[in-house]
Amino acid sequence: MVSTYFSYSYLARNLTQSLTRVAQQSDVSREAAYYKANIGKVHSVDDLMNDYRLYHYVTKAYGLEDMAYAKAFMKKVLQSDLTDPKSFANTLIDKRYREFAAAFSFGGGDTKVAQSSNQTDDMIGLYTAAMKSNVDAVAADTKYYNATIGNVTSVDQLLNDDRLRNYVASAFGIDQSKWPRDTIRQVLSSDPSDPNSYVNVTFASKLDGLNAQLAQAKSDATDASSKIADYTSQLSQPGADVDQLNVQILVERYRLQSAVSSMATTNDAIVATNRFMNFATAYEFSADGSLPSGTPAQTAANLAITNQSFDDSKSAVYAAASPLQEALVIGQFRNAIPKVTSLQALVSAPSAYNFALAAVGLDPTQVSQSTVKAVLESDLNDPKSYVYTLKDDRYVKLARAFNFDGKGNLTMPLAAQDPAEILDTAKNYVIAKLKAASKQDQAKVKAQAQKDATDYQQSIGDITSVSDLLANRKMVDFILVAKGLDPAKVSTAYLKKIFASDLNDPKSFANTESDPRFAEIAASFNFDSEGNVARLPMMGPQKRDQFLATQKDYLQQSLEQQQGDTNPGVRLALYFQRMAGHITSAFDILADKALSEVFRTTFDLPDQMASMQIDQQAKIVEKYLNIKDLSDPTKVAKLLSRFSAMYDAKNASQTYSPVLDLFQGSSSGTSSFSESTYLAMAKVKTSPW
Repeated sequence: MVSTYFSYSYLARNLTQSLTRVAQQSDVSREAAYYKANIGKVHSVDDLMNDYRLYHYVTKAYGLEDMAYAKAFMKKVLQSDLTDPKSFANTLIDKRYREFAAAFSFGGGDTKVAQSSNQTDDMIGLYTAAMKSNVDAVAADTKYYNATIGNVTSVDQLLNDDRLRNYVASAFGIDQSKWPRDTIRQVLSSDPSDPNSYVNVTFASKLDGLNAQLAQAKSDATDASSKIADYTSQLSQPGADVDQLNVQILVERYRLQSAVSSMATTNDAIVATNRFMNFATAYEFSADGSLPSGTPAQTAANLAITNQSFDDSKSAVYAAASPLQEALVIGQFRNAIPKVTSLQALVSAPSAYNFALAAVGLDPTQVSQSTVKAVLESDLNDPKSYVYTLKDDRYVKLARAFNFDGKGNLTMPLAAQDPAEILDTAKNYVIAKLKAASKQDQAKVKAQAQKDATDYQQSIGDITSVSDLLANRKMVDFILVAKGLDPAKVSTAYLKKIFASDLNDPKSFANTESDPRFAEIAASFNFDSEGNVARLPMMGPQKRDQFLATQKDYLQQSLEQQQGDTNPGVRLALYFQRMAGHITSAFDILADKALSEVFRTTFDLPDQMASMQIDQQAKIVEKYLNIKDLSDPTKVAKLLSRFSAMYDAKNASQTYSPVLDLFQGSSSGTSSFSESTYLAMAKVKTSPW
């Protein structure tokens, strides 16, 4: 038998060519062709499982052939929502099940929705920021007013400053759309102590009459209500003139309605009069609108009253930003969004519609629904679409936050990366940074890595093309680190060639590179052939990256199994090489029988080590291995060369290696297992096959 060392070394140096040879084998190419031709016809888990060849192709690709017979169990895996940590696949210790579920879109999250979970979270973030910004704006307006009012020397100077004018109008409750500027000017120029001043002649002089009118209206309303009650009670009395009583009731109801209307109108006039009186009292302007020499526009006491009145006028802003109110409206929004099945449904749901507009800084009472509809039906890829003609970034944010087509129907989210990919990239980045950190720096590194991950998740939505992505080197470096690559060794020009590759062509630049991780990065983004973000077509239940990864994994599994038939040690080495980049701690090695076997063999450690306490085993692993070195292909290759030599020495006289047991399926004699047994197996099973 050819030595493990020679076989593995040859394969490691020529892995791409070896995989190509496997792909050309008649049985492998036949199954691959069948998969490509038929996966697009799959619309449900049952469709997949009912097609024997497809089902066994994908279970082999993810190392789960031995569990293919447990269809009820595997169906629950495929239907798991991986965004839910409590979903079935996420509760299984064996990571292969999660990888298997992640290779398909059966578990939800890829259906047409008004908003993806990320979009909803982003909109809630915008809303929270908008509420805080509104509160900050109130404080900023007061600061500006207090800093500027001392320099004002005339009424016109005050009214010509939009910010000052709006401040005082809000503070004193004056609706500028109802009262002309000249009226406001003359009120400010009035002396409330002068009975002949404008404010007294125009407003205060009418106050007694208004109060009398209000009192009369209240009296009329009380009298009318009393008579209505009296006439109504008479209706039930014997001999009552029902027709006459009904007429009198109608008359009194009309009288009551008129009185109530008069009360409202009169009360508004009284409120306006009092506001104008307070307004005039708050300032020191002369009748000509100027200020007497050395006199400020307001006394300190009136300035304080104005500030407090302005603050009171913004009570709705403070209330909206309160934690309780925010939590309430956010909860209502979250509940409403899943029920939005069309654009019309959105505008008909105030808890969602008003929230969305407020989140981007738009006032629902000031923007027409027809404008919002046109914005949300716009094509963000077309620079001539309606949303861009408004020249307002708030509308662009709104359009990006929802997924409607040109007819107002739901469509797929348009994003450079799908939510699951974003989450995985962020998670892998944190893991990679922790792997490289020393124990004493882990807390600090973790905090910074999580901040970087949050920044990435928030920023990736702004990427609309390959050019955008590559121009953001910080983001590029983040992606490379998440994939276990050294950013210092990867140029932007190289990545440009990777992203320009046709990933469906095995001879393209990305697919012929020795490190497959670059092709995986390109596949994880939704860029079309022009390099723009696009809604890429699905291949049945799989997105492009899932489709390509399944084919690659099938070839890798085929190669490893074929090598294992001749030499199990080679299979172990190839498996370790494939998994090395995913190892984040000593416990990952100890939880996997095959990885543990490679480790013990490499460092000539006894099998009895496996019976030690797990913490003691971990210390031994950390003594011999620097986990962060497993992200470096060169160091992994050196490690596995040593393993190969040690494996040959250990098994030189054996015709059968017990390592074969690590690769055997477990289906023999288990056809009668219950679903609970499958679950128990999955929770303890840690071998790679």
